[in-house]
Amino acid sequence: MSSIVAIVGRPNVGKSTFFNRLIQQREAIVDATAGVTRDRIYGKTDWNGRHFSVIDTGGYIVGSDDVFEEDIRKQVVLAVEESNLILFLVDAQEGLTDMDKEVAQVLRQSNKPVLLVANKVDTPNQFALAAEFYALGLGDYFPISAINGSGTGELLDEIVNKLPQEQVFEELNLPKFAVVGRPNAGKSSFINALIGEERNIVTDVAGTTRDSIHTRYNRFGKDFYLVDTAGIRKKGKVHENLEFYSVMRAVRAIENADVCFLMIDATRGVEAQDINIFGLIERNKKGLVILVNKWDLIEKDNQTMETFKKAILERIQPFVDVPIIFVSVLEKQRIFKAIEEGIAVYERRSKRIPTSKLNDVMLEIIQAYPPPAIKGKYIKIKYCTMLPTETPRFAFYANLPQYIREPYKRFIENQLRKNFDLNGVPIEVYFRKK
Repeated sequence: MSSIVAIVGRPNVGKSTFFNRLIQQREAIVDATAGVTRDRIYGKTDWNGRHFSVIDTGGYIVGSDDVFEEDIRKQVVLAVEESNLILFLVDAQEGLTDMDKEVAQVLRQSNKPVLLVANKVDTPNQFALAAEFYALGLGDYFPISAINGSGTGELLDEIVNKLPQEQVFEELNLPKFAVVGRPNAGKSSFINALIGEERNIVTDVAGTTRDSIHTRYNRFGKDFYLVDTAGIRKKGKVHENLEFYSVMRAVRAIENADVCFLMIDATRGVEAQDINIFGLIERNKKGLVILVNKWDLIEKDNQTMETFKKAILERIQPFVDVPIIFVSVLEKQRIFKAIEEGIAVYERRSKRIPTSKLNDVMLEIIQAYPPPAIKGKYIKIKYCTMLPTETPRFAFYANLPQYIREPYKRFIENQLRKNFDLNGVPIEVYFRKK
């Protein structure tokens, strides 16, 4: 499971700028996902072959400076609990403030590794500016400029050095299904209903689960791991920002799964947070089954299901080739159908399509519907193949791949889905030079 690095600090020290710089270090980075606020808060990056996730806590604090302190304290506590390493960002130009001291106080009490990062050291002659931060008692600091990138290489070397060794999941090589969704959507109840015991503690307080654990499900001829984010939160922590909490937990569970069950609460409809979690699943290229829970509580007529399904598909465009199952965990309605669908998605995600079959089907379609000519140039696609990757990726070889536009790419993707049954599986299509 990849490690999580959290960026904390008071407002306006450059957390988001620094975050954007970190996740843009490499081209292979997954796009940052919108958090529950307007800010981008989650991304993946790698340095010297080590992959890790980065969380920007800054996007969650709204309001004016005088109401910040309590919120910042909460975010810092939360980041400390959920991450493997903390980057504590301070502003070298503004110098040491009382709020910095407050954040440092919380960090010193944690047993997590903390790197002190002095931002806005934009030129070498500003290095001395940051010396006063030694007073925080957090040891050496890393002078950087989030704007121009100076100093970030040394910092990244130290981040990778401080991260725990990547854990290899040393159990049987079975499919891993993550159950994710907003707080209180019924995730733990779903797992309990499946395994028939109170394996995960269920309460009606949102956000009682923490840290992903694996529960093996081995009955009725099915054998897989259910990845839930489990454990109990202390009562005093329940007032924290649950939206932020659920994103951080979802990150871990999604990265560690093959297929995700995204659980939506039918009584609340599709909310922004559901779409954020959907975005995480799609960007991590995981299989997906959407479960609409608490369907027994909805007043229905013969149009209700279709209307609800349409509302979901509108929000998740363009990846709409997804199974949607209406369940009631409480009544155990369709929960085994959900599992069967999850297994089917897992099989679709890992299947290989022979090159000859792919070319037979796709080249005929391309001949009938070729890419539109651009500037009088005709695009010819001669050959296609499925790449030897963990998730379905297809390469189409053409004489002028640079002229193929997004609508045609979407058309090809839809044809692949239609002809090769890729329901619930994110796929990638590349056009390359012949």
